[in-house]
Amino acid sequence: MFFSLFVLNGCNENDFNKDIKGLVYCSEANPVSFNPQVTTTGSTIDIIANQLYDRLINIDPNTGEFTPALATSWKITDKGKKITFRLRKDVQFHHTDYFTPTRNFNADDVIFTFGRLFDVYNPFHFVGNAQSPYPYFRSIGLDQLIKSIHKDNEHQVTFELFNANSSFLANIATDFAALLSAEYAAKLIEKEDLEAIDKLPVGTGPYFFKEYKRDILVRYYKNPDYWHHQVNLDQLVFDITPNATTRIAKMMTHECDVTAHPNATQLSILAQRSDIKVQQETYLNIGYWAFNTQKPPFDNPNVRRALAHAIDIDKIMDSVFLGTGKRAQSLLPPTSWAYQAQANFPSYNPELAKRLLDQAGLSDGFRMEIWAAPVARIYNPNARKMAELMQSDLKKVGITVKIVEYEWNTFLSKLEAHQHDSVLIGWAADSPDPDNFFSPILSCAAAMSGKNQANWCNSEFDLLLTQALDTTDIEKRKHFYFQAQQILIQQLPLLPLSHGMRFQATTDQVSGIELKPFGGVSLANARVN
Repeated sequence: MFFSLFVLNGCNENDFNKDIKGLVYCSEANPVSFNPQVTTTGSTIDIIANQLYDRLINIDPNTGEFTPALATSWKITDKGKKITFRLRKDVQFHHTDYFTPTRNFNADDVIFTFGRLFDVYNPFHFVGNAQSPYPYFRSIGLDQLIKSIHKDNEHQVTFELFNANSSFLANIATDFAALLSAEYAAKLIEKEDLEAIDKLPVGTGPYFFKEYKRDILVRYYKNPDYWHHQVNLDQLVFDITPNATTRIAKMMTHECDVTAHPNATQLSILAQRSDIKVQQETYLNIGYWAFNTQKPPFDNPNVRRALAHAIDIDKIMDSVFLGTGKRAQSLLPPTSWAYQAQANFPSYNPELAKRLLDQAGLSDGFRMEIWAAPVARIYNPNARKMAELMQSDLKKVGITVKIVEYEWNTFLSKLEAHQHDSVLIGWAADSPDPDNFFSPILSCAAAMSGKNQANWCNSEFDLLLTQALDTTDIEKRKHFYFQAQQILIQQLPLLPLSHGMRFQATTDQVSGIELKPFGGVSLANARVN
């Protein structure tokens, strides 16, 4: 496909080379950064993580086993407290308009990448989002887990941990553990332009960064020196199209080769087109309703329980997911090895909700806000509609709801500042490890990083998460996670609602796109015939 979208977006047609073949991916939001270390936003991860970067190891989506990437092998010693990675040789970083590497990837890049996260003397440690730096790694406590990283030789590094941690490898394999260039960082220090490290990216991935025009596009060129395989596409363009209807319209006219997150009502329309395919993937994810537990009356567990009993989740699932999602019975999805349905999960009972409100001294009701994510997500394809249904249910027990929406990046920023009463949001897992559902969402560390939207910190809950990570015994881990979920259901800092499917539409000319069950989307092998 030629890049006719540029004309539609009001750009100068002469700015673009129409003779270059490539792929246009219509995305739902602008990226908030070009460094996966500093964001957990799914739309951003889709655009940057697998296209620009590589990690030390990956996770096989079928077996869940770890596989080599920039590390060719690894060894765990000292009772789990030392992990040694042997690094791949002859891997080049991107050659871009703003950086030309003089050496290949080596141990210094690993030390710089992870050192930035936990070493306060690293000149880049405080660069960027000072309010919530490295949100994923801070929420899981990785910055407190790594004691040191040793350079054994040019192509071998050893991580020393303060204590053994059963999720360490899984977290090193997430999209957030992208490897950066220490040489590029040194150049930025010379230029006194440290902020550029998160804005003008340099990785080892299949594509390199060319340009970003906010609200219009992100453009990459193929990395001709990609270590893993030959890249098929000369260019990869992310067309920023927040409106789902507009994305589908562009799909129908082939202005997009790929469209992210078509909603349930659009699937039947797409199914009628022989020239359009719909991919679907069962994702490990959870959509939930989080209450700001530091704000009254949401600091009262009985009020949170009343809210949970006041809404009809089955009706919400029927109206919002249209058969493309499952009602949650736990924070964990049923496919997790630690899943156990919670017998005391709140059910729809408006009369009980009224009694609980009366016990809380709120028999006359109150006013509250529900923040609705403005973009379709895997775990919630239409948060606005969901909020409207909840608004109707809550009115029946005397609660007046104002639905609040902001532009996506503004929404996330205000959410991290805990300005909300409650929010419809969720989480798509980055690894199959159960801890990926607990620590990033509900740990005390996540509350400090701004990613715990319930703003909830419970020492007993945190201790159970730590105990689960301190052992590799699966049965013991299941036991600790079950106990943690018992606390969760008793306290209800958030109400688990749904598990969704991920959908993606492509033209019949496109192949090779990988939707990852834990992680974003990879276009490394994408092809347009």
